[in-house]
Amino acid sequence: MSPTTEDCARSLLDIVPLVMREIRAQMRSHRGLDLSVPQFRALAFLRRKPEASLSDVASHIGTSLPSMSKLVDGLVERGLVERETSAADRRCLTLRLTREGTGLLQSARQGTQAYLSKSLARLSPEDQAIVTRGLGILSSLFGREERP
Repeated sequence: MSPTTEDCARSLLDIVPLVMREIRAQMRSHRGLDLSVPQFRALAFLRRKPEASLSDVASHIGTSLPSMSKLVDGLVERGLVERETSAADRRCLTLRLTREGTGLLQSARQGTQAYLSKSLARLSPEDQAIVTRGLGILSSLFGREERP
């Protein structure tokens, strides 16, 4: 008997959080520079959404504007983020990763990818192909607009 759409949805709800927990743990373990988790999440958001506003980042992290402003101040002081005047509205500031911020995220991503690769190596080549195909199907269904 083939799985139903409800079975598939239940499996997604059960498995995706486990995979994301592992990915987040690995990303945090490679974040370096004694960054807090909210700081690291802000950097990752800015990688996906260059020229985001302070409000955009605060909304994503789930914090107030004053708290986010203080967090971003710290990232700017460390040379990981820069503020720029918005090209669309000179009254607004946008945030952008610096080369150092981008490098930090790339390093964390490479370390996490190496960990995942080692874990996936325990699967047979056939199962690796099934996982890759399934992820491609999910990507086409849910879109590829954001990448960690």
